[in-house]
Amino acid sequence: MAHNSKSAAEGEPTLTTRLPRRPSAADGVVIIDKPAGWTSHDVVSKMRGIAATRKVGHAGTLDPMATGVLVVGIGKATRLLNYIVGADKDYEATIRLGYATTTEDAEGEVTDIAAPRHLERVEFEAAAAQLTGDLMQVPSSVSAIKVDGKRAYDRVRAGEDVQLAARPVRVKKFDIIDYRTQLTDVGEVIDVDVRVSVSSGTYVRALGRDFAHFLDTHGHLTRLRRTRVGGYGLDQARSLEQLASELESSETISVLPLAQAAAATFAVRSISATEANDLGCGKRLRPSVQGSGSTEQPVTMAAIDPAGELIALLQDNGVRAQPTVVFAPRQ
Repeated sequence: MAHNSKSAAEGEPTLTTRLPRRPSAADGVVIIDKPAGWTSHDVVSKMRGIAATRKVGHAGTLDPMATGVLVVGIGKATRLLNYIVGADKDYEATIRLGYATTTEDAEGEVTDIAAPRHLERVEFEAAAAQLTGDLMQVPSSVSAIKVDGKRAYDRVRAGEDVQLAARPVRVKKFDIIDYRTQLTDVGEVIDVDVRVSVSSGTYVRALGRDFAHFLDTHGHLTRLRRTRVGGYGLDQARSLEQLASELESSETISVLPLAQAAAATFAVRSISATEANDLGCGKRLRPSVQGSGSTEQPVTMAAIDPAGELIALLQDNGVRAQPTVVFAPRQ
């Protein structure tokens, strides 16, 4: 009986032969410059392919219209994301004065129209000052906040009238950069370029809405770019195209290692090998010198061992340092 003289053992691929799998990216953080038109979920889906792993997440949603810093965690770094979400953020935005939209940005339908009167820079700065500091802000009705188990934006799209409760936020900076008058299909408008620094949970769309109200008109955002999340800025960001190009010359992409990623946003506590072992067992540590004495707000600290490895995130309230996430449990 005739047979193939070259067997699979001699190197001939068969139908059941599996091609070598591209290695997954290392545990760490990648800062993405999110393009317009993409959802944050779209970026995560793309990154799963680029990083060759399904263990990918992001810290803080950006609307499809928005661009800029999206912090993506890979592997063990996904456990950092819940804490990075709470970091302060910087944005650049353009507020269009003259009419409101259903979404409080350029993607919504026009609702209320009120042609703005002639305004001077001093008036813009006065309105910005009213929106600086500790505020009670009513979030945008098309936010991701859940109302009776359903996202607010889903209720709005279903035709419901959604009214959200005001919540405390902090606006550290609200600077007027430039402004100009333009003629649009809706009428004459004023576009105001601003730069803001805000606490987590602050809605820049709502800031634009309230800024317009202080100027006796209606407004919405036509541009939103996030320039910083915690210690991660645009200078560290890469586009999806750049990451895909990196794969052409390497088997995987480079990432910001866990220890560096944590140190960029959290206070660092250098720990001994003994303390690292204690944390690996889930034990508490004594408070750091800086945290001596009880504090109302615990400080999140990155515990890094003598080898430069991230062992855990700690909540230090000045009485004890409690591990909340352990990255290197004792073997």
